[in-house]
Amino acid sequence: MFGLTKRLGIDLGTANSVVWLAGSGVVLNEPTVVAVTVDDGRVVAVGNEAKEMLGRTPGNITASRPMRDGVIADYRITEAMLRYFIDRAVGRNRIFKPEVMICVPTGASQVERRAVIDATLSAGAKVAYLIEEPLAAAIGAKIPIAQASGHMIVDIGGGSTEAAVISLGGVVVHKSARVAGNKIDEAITNFVKKNYNLIIGERMAETIKITIADALGNDPKVHSSSFTERQQKTKEQPVGLNPESPMPAQSMEIRGRDAVTGLPRIVTLTRSELTDAITPVLYHIIGAIKHVLEETPPELAADIIDKGIVMAGGTSLLRNLDKLVTQLTGVPAHIADEPLLCVVRGTGVAIENIELYKRSVSKK
Repeated sequence: MFGLTKRLGIDLGTANSVVWLAGSGVVLNEPTVVAVTVDDGRVVAVGNEAKEMLGRTPGNITASRPMRDGVIADYRITEAMLRYFIDRAVGRNRIFKPEVMICVPTGASQVERRAVIDATLSAGAKVAYLIEEPLAAAIGAKIPIAQASGHMIVDIGGGSTEAAVISLGGVVVHKSARVAGNKIDEAITNFVKKNYNLIIGERMAETIKITIADALGNDPKVHSSSFTERQQKTKEQPVGLNPESPMPAQSMEIRGRDAVTGLPRIVTLTRSELTDAITPVLYHIIGAIKHVLEETPPELAADIIDKGIVMAGGTSLLRNLDKLVTQLTGVPAHIADEPLLCVVRGTGVAIENIELYKRSVSKK
């Protein structure tokens, strides 16, 4: 179908990386974590295996995330990770190098874009294409981007929030804020340390976020309706909701190390106090959305009020975040189908139909 050259679309996210193989769909979905030896920098593990090592490695191995705020923070390790992904997707013993398309945040500088292209080519790609994240998310969310009509997409991932208005196949207004899921984790970690003198790891912070974090606090009416609506809107089970009960957990026990005594300790964290802890981060994210709405030309703004805001990315699954966005902007917001896969699906569609999307991507 695509000749002898394989084509790959890669969503190189801060938290998770997803690989799309043209003609096959998603072939890889793993955490963006790499474990390397301290002495010679040899890669020991990538993805799920490396994530298990976070905060648990011996002195001679470090497990880290090579992407920060949606862009490359450690070039060498990112290159090794990309090589691993490409080998896993198309096989090590390949005759022809694959064509690879990677998405980048709209706000990425030329230096950051260059780093992504160089790392991709060094990792074994024949050609490297770059597509902007909001555009890829819009294609993946099945938004008809070629129409002369305004569509707003908000992609909230692990490292960055990308808000953009798209019309006629291009980005008209955009705002990239380097605040997203990881900052929510940080806010939870800082809150627990400040209020309970308990030091927790990033994996525990993420578990707390998934289990009891809520954008709106403690309103039972909101929760019962949210559960039903969310199930209708996305094929995936909403993050952190127990399928047996529409009411999420009100509190959870968390384990960590006491900052004073240094001994392990368990405390109970409630959902309402957690909402207070993460609200400043959520307001920062919604600030980026408001900025785009304020800059949008009037004709396109009218279209967006009719169609609403489409939300994609893993953090958009945070309980009731779509409702908070609707409350604070006055524009209806809804979550795309399979929000975690929107960006990679859009990247995959673009690489499979490269002639159609040539105007929207850059090539090296």
